[in-house]
Amino acid sequence: MITLSAAERAVQAGKDKAAELGVPFTVTVVDAGAHLIAAARMDGAALAAVETSRSKARTAVLFARTTRDLAPDVQPGAPLFGIEAGTRDPLVFVAGGVPVVQDGVVIGAIGVGGGTPDEDHEVASAALTVL
Repeated sequence: MITLSAAERAVQAGKDKAAELGVPFTVTVVDAGAHLIAAARMDGAALAAVETSRSKARTAVLFARTTRDLAPDVQPGAPLFGIEAGTRDPLVFVAGGVPVVQDGVVIGAIGVGGGTPDEDHEVASAALTVL
């Protein structure tokens, strides 16, 4: 289980990495059911990043993989092409979502939005290091 305290530390670690990059981000942490634990939108972060960061976290937790690794699987002709049409809540297959795995079990995920896909993944990975 990811506690609120741990989620807040992860958000802070993400914000610290964002400050290093000089880009404002939104950092979101969800539990194993993709329910929100903590989120922060940095001053100046894109408004859309609030929704995309949560959707990236949701996608990472549901598939137990990073959204960066899932991206090729949803391209036309790939095995998961069109899967997002079969879910009630949005899925996002762009880098920035990373699952939180403990003892081989997915206990939550981190989603980040606001930069390029590579920057989003870098910030999410930085947030993951404290969990």
